[in-house]
Parts: sequence; structure tokens; C-alpha cells
Amino acid sequence: MQTTELQKVASQVRRDILRQVHGVQSGHPGGSLGCTDLLVELFFNSMNLKLDSSGQVIFQMDGKNEDVFFLSNGHISPLLYSVLARRGYFNVSELASFRKLNTRLQGHPTPHEHLEGVRIASGSLGQGLSVAIGVAQAKKLNSDNSIVYCLMGDGEQNEGQVWEAAMYAPHHNVNNLIAFIDENGQQIDGPTEKVMNNLDLEAKYQAFGWQVLRVDGNNMSDLTAVIQESKALLVNNKPVIVIMKTEMGAGVDFMMHSHKWHGVAPNDEQLAAALGQLEETLGDY
Repeated sequence: MQTTELQKVASQVRRDILRQVHGVQSGHPGGSLGCTDLLVELFFNSMNLKLDSSGQVIFQMDGKNEDVFFLSNGHISPLLYSVLARRGYFNVSELASFRKLNTRLQGHPTPHEHLEGVRIASGSLGQGLSVAIGVAQAKKLNSDNSIVYCLMGDGEQNEGQVWEAAMYAPHHNVNNLIAFIDENGQQIDGPTEKVMNNLDLEAKYQAFGWQVLRVDGNNMSDLTAVIQESKALLVNNKPVIVIMKTEMGAGVDFMMHSHKWHGVAPNDEQLAAALGQLEETLGDY
């Protein structure tokens, strides 16, 4: 898919995110908006998914012989749900059930009632990279040459389990894994540099043996290029991590440059103002 087409999908996904959290006055719009471009790029362009003869996505829980994605920072679930629905994993109309009683679309993703596209429960921060490594190793044991992708938050780097996993993957030559860190500099309690400063993430991951790249996570063409570069680097027998600089709330001017919108839903007036900045390209649900 061309960059301009991906950008149109991203605009609709951002609309979906805002409408989901507004509908129940609950959820996490900031990080969801900031990471929209990455998930759209992966699911609509770079990932090798299982498709039927008509091009419709087929969901397999085991993910055999297809690329798989794990969302570690599961609080940005409205983004994941929108991307999965728009890609055809389930009906777009189901987005209207976000966070409602007995919905499959929980506040944090879970494979509840076999929710297509979701393979693990996530949002208990720090666990996603470990899961991704395990699945990547299983693929190698099964002679499956597809790639495992994982997204983490920068605040999530406060978790000790992340660093156990970071030490493990290069040591065991997990060379079918590409991880991303959403470096927006914000977490629920404030700027990351004040809550618990990550300092130089690039140097840290390099010291653990990872191949490290950086990218503007809100530039679609740059994301496409860095994903292709990451794939090429896997021949070096080490995993790749991409430190992705984003703006929390990207796409909506009054939601950017602050941690305020990490977990706050817009009211009616704010929703209207936000939607006015985003083109409706695929039709609202």
C-alpha cells in the first residue's frame, strides 16, 4: 500500500480511537493516537498475514507461517481494535462495544471469546517482550521463517522483566524479532524523565547486544523504510529494536505535548474539535 493510502487509513483509525473512548468516557487516547501510524503500517503494509483467495484475513491462533504482532502496552487497546477491525479481523461495527459490559473489546486486550487478532492478554506492563521472544523461538524450532513484532511503551521500560528479556534475546540469537519502543516521553504520572528517567535507551539496548534503529514514529514513509531496514538486519543473527519518537495525541493539536490525555476521554465539545482535524476516509462505524 502506498504512503498516501496508509495515511488515509491512519486518519480513520484516529477517528475510531476518539469515538471509542468518548463513547464510554473511558480509555487511553494519547498513546493510541501516537502509535497509530506504526500499527497501520504493519498491518496494512509490512506484515505477512494469512489471507484467503479473496484477500480476506484469516486468523490463526498459533500464527504459523505468518508474521505476528504483540501489543505489550495494552492500554492503547482502542488503537489495536480499530486496526484489527479495519483490516478485516472482525466487523467494524463491533468497535461500538468498546469497554461495555460483556464486550469482547475489553479495556486491555484479551483473547476473550476468541477475539480475532488477539493472542495474549496484555496491559500488565513488562510482559510483552518476553512473550514475543518465546513465540519467535517457537517459530525457529518449527522452521517457520516469519517475523514476530512487539510494541512497548517508554514508561514500560521501568519494568524489570523488560530487561531480563532484553538480555535474553541477543544471547540466544533471536533473529526473527523486531521490537519497537514508543518514546513519547510521557507516562500516566508525568514526563518519563521525571517519573523514572530512561536515560539513553539506545546505548542500553546496544550494550545488551541488540541492533538499534531510530525513527520518527509519526512519519509513515520513514516507518516503512525503517521496517524494511530492520528486516534486512535480521541476517546478522540478532534481534532489532526500533526506538520510535512519537507525540502522544498525534493528529489532534490540543492533545499533544502533554501526559494529560494519557487516560482521559474527550467530552462532546472536545470530540467534535478533534474529529474536525481528522478526515473521515473509510466511513465511521
